[in-house]
Amino acid sequence: MLCALIAAQALLCPATAAAEVKGTDVVAGTTVASRSLSAAECPSIDAKRAMLVDEEGRAVFERNADEAANIASVTKVMTAVVARELAPLDTRITVTQNAATVGESSARLMAGDVLRLDDALKALMIPSGNDAAVAIAESLGRSVLGAATDEEANLAFVAKMNEKAAELGCTDTLFENAHGLDADRFEGELHSTAADVMKIVACAMQDEFFRSIVDMPSAQLPVERGGATAQVEVISTDLLLGVYEGACGVKTGFTENAGPCFAGACNRGDGYIYSIVLDSTSEAQRFTDTTTLFDWYYGHCADYALAHSEVTADVQIDGQEPVPVVAEVALSGWLDKTVPATFADPDATVRIFELDGNVSQSFEFYDMGGSVEVGEVVGKATFWQRNEPIAEIDLVSCEDVEAPGALEVLHIAWERFLSLFTGAPTVASSSVLNDTPLVL
Repeated sequence: MLCALIAAQALLCPATAAAEVKGTDVVAGTTVASRSLSAAECPSIDAKRAMLVDEEGRAVFERNADEAANIASVTKVMTAVVARELAPLDTRITVTQNAATVGESSARLMAGDVLRLDDALKALMIPSGNDAAVAIAESLGRSVLGAATDEEANLAFVAKMNEKAAELGCTDTLFENAHGLDADRFEGELHSTAADVMKIVACAMQDEFFRSIVDMPSAQLPVERGGATAQVEVISTDLLLGVYEGACGVKTGFTENAGPCFAGACNRGDGYIYSIVLDSTSEAQRFTDTTTLFDWYYGHCADYALAHSEVTADVQIDGQEPVPVVAEVALSGWLDKTVPATFADPDATVRIFELDGNVSQSFEFYDMGGSVEVGEVVGKATFWQRNEPIAEIDLVSCEDVEAPGALEVLHIAWERFLSLFTGAPTVASSSVLNDTPLVL
């Protein structure tokens, strides 16, 4: 309860910050300046670097997303990814003196503690335990990667982190430790980008166990300590959990070099969207930046109806009557006959992000010969936004049409013979009656 109250206060009364919209911010692949978007149409955030992707993994907002920077404890997302790939969850993790005394954020593990990997990962991700990060790297570096010393174990584990980054297509990422500390004895060249972190987070969130632990406000961890089992309570550093609708992780981070950072996830039933904010002005502001991005995205999502036609047919399709006639489809077995068509689901909608731009459509009509029945598929329609297909739906007939009879077949054959000399059309033309109203 106390955590929730603190979170609510941080979100409702954020620290004063220089949140702004920049002309160089990228919305749906194009800069704000080049699209002449108003400030009201764009998210006003403070972070120096940021990225937001939709449920399909498409970038809908970017700010200096390819600019290298320190990412602090957001590093631990990759630590978890590599640990999950290296060993099963019941692997025993031993906490060394080196791990217990690494400093900064801690799960309050003690030298000599032994716990399962699943609980060590909770200690890593929920309270952002640097002690858990080192314990995981050392234990798996020894037991799985064959290192002889703690130092070699850490190096071997970090090498795996960098290998995984390359495998995921990260273009400007370098890990030098498993926790993200970057000062004093941990000072170095370690860095990443918002775009690279996004790839790592998206990979991690494919794992059901990872998703479950980053969505935990707190947990009790059983630890073997001094010949007995101790319970270690850990509390999440993610203040959005249980406070912001749909929030479900992922990882906070902070060092003086990196500034306040947060990789966030949100799911309101339509799938996961992810945000990365790096180097915000305060630990409260990183959450405000995140909710600003989420609010902006959801505020510009809409259910777009596929059918827009003033022509209707009095027939029942998929439980609806009357139905919109979206096309007239030619029947090749006749000289001049078409059949009205509607969508297989006349009420179909597609979820769109409005700032992706206007919707377009393309229709494909099938060769139906001379006969067709109500509800029979006669073609398909594809809808597009930002040059990508967003929906595909079958066209179905709104009428029964019988094939031409024997005398009609002779008449059609004769007319088509004459057309060789007259150039007259020998089949009707299909036409689209559906419209795509402007989004912007």
